[in-house]
Amino acid sequence: MKNAAQSQPEPGGYRPPAPPADAAVLWPDSFGTRFAVFVDTEEEFDWSQPLARENRGTRAMDALPGIHKLFADHGVPATYMIDDPIVRCARSVDILKEIIADGGSAIGSQLHPWVNPPHDETVSPRNSFLGNLPRALQGAKIAALTDGIADAFGRRPVMMRTGRYGLGPDTLGLLAAAGYRVDTSMRSGYSYAVEGGPDYRAIPNYAFATGEGDLIEIPLTTIYTGALRRGGIGLHEALGRVPRGRGIASRLRLSSRVALTPEDMPIALALDAIRVAADDGVRLLMFSYHSPSAAPGYTPYVRDAAELAGFRRWWERAFALLDKLGIAPASHDQILAALAGASDRP
Repeated sequence: MKNAAQSQPEPGGYRPPAPPADAAVLWPDSFGTRFAVFVDTEEEFDWSQPLARENRGTRAMDALPGIHKLFADHGVPATYMIDDPIVRCARSVDILKEIIADGGSAIGSQLHPWVNPPHDETVSPRNSFLGNLPRALQGAKIAALTDGIADAFGRRPVMMRTGRYGLGPDTLGLLAAAGYRVDTSMRSGYSYAVEGGPDYRAIPNYAFATGEGDLIEIPLTTIYTGALRRGGIGLHEALGRVPRGRGIASRLRLSSRVALTPEDMPIALALDAIRVAADDGVRLLMFSYHSPSAAPGYTPYVRDAAELAGFRRWWERAFALLDKLGIAPASHDQILAALAGASDRP
């Protein structure tokens, strides 16, 4: 592996370029094709309202063990990416300690700037992306969260996701300096530039060296499905310029952009995406969800008991197909071990 080229900030937000081919992680043959689940483990808040520092409720954490049991029953570990309200809540820490006692699941970090000290910035949509803050403030927030997790769990986290996928040109270097080995903030094929956030439309689905020490980026997986899927992001962008173009193309099974999450993503599309990813040779499929979706009424994705039942069925059907295709789950520590093996390859 070689380091990816670095980019400069552009007006409207951070826009990292596609990594060079020789920055790609060469997973050991023994790793096979795997999938991983990373959970954005966070406070609940009204997604339709402006962000606020006082929104630090963690009641939905009481439901997390039930979803974790569903995963455990299928032999699937999860990595819980926790933020400041979670790590400062003793009840939440106790819940997570019991969960990770399964021996496969683990703790990572997720940084929501608006609820993460020090609180030296104005709360605003632009400042909700960590990478838009001054370098020193980013570093101070990373240190506060990392130290808080280490104090609570006795182990420093080495995997990070910035809340709202909010990297900036300084963030990866700061994470590497803080001892992180993996970042999972980039969402392949998505852009948040309209809000002043980063643009990841050039980012692929494969893991790659960032150019900052030993830090590896493992992007969230995005798959294009349908008869015209080879058009990829270019077709997706073109359809966005046509009224209802993307919806019509999806209904006609011509083109759909699919993220591997049960949140606002129909299971039929997700199953198609899993098959396409396997056929295309994606070595590590990255799934995710937000922890408040474990209980009804905390996210727009799980509003009632019926939607919670659908949320659970989504995972059961996804796990069944992954098992049928021979795609095994990968834990936090298995990913780290595979990365160590990858670094030893020529």
